[in-house]
Amino acid sequence: MFDDRSPIYRQIADRIKADVLSGALQGDEQVMSTNQYAAFYRINPATAAKAFQQLVDEGVLYKKRGIGMFVSPAARDELRAQRRERFFADVVDPMVAEAKAIGIPLGDIVKRIDELERNA
Repeated sequence: MFDDRSPIYRQIADRIKADVLSGALQGDEQVMSTNQYAAFYRINPATAAKAFQQLVDEGVLYKKRGIGMFVSPAARDELRAQRRERFFADVVDPMVAEAKAIGIPLGDIVKRIDELERNA
């Protein structure tokens, strides 16, 4: 499950975010405890705790004292909004800048996207 491209705690956080985005984890659903997560994936509990704390800090998870960690009710919508913003900043904005630089009218881009959508 884990690779060497980024720290394990970040990979854990990204996996949980992906599960929230996909709907595999729903709002107010309890997630595994840090100890359960550590035992299941055979990692240091401190690593799992760091990932969970990051998700709490980002508002993806919340703690119920004495009970455990749960998915925030608005987490999916907030993660989608963040991904949309990143998509436009990382993909669309540079594409539009490149199109302008090489003289492609934006209408042609929209037309091409419409064609791709119809053929998908």
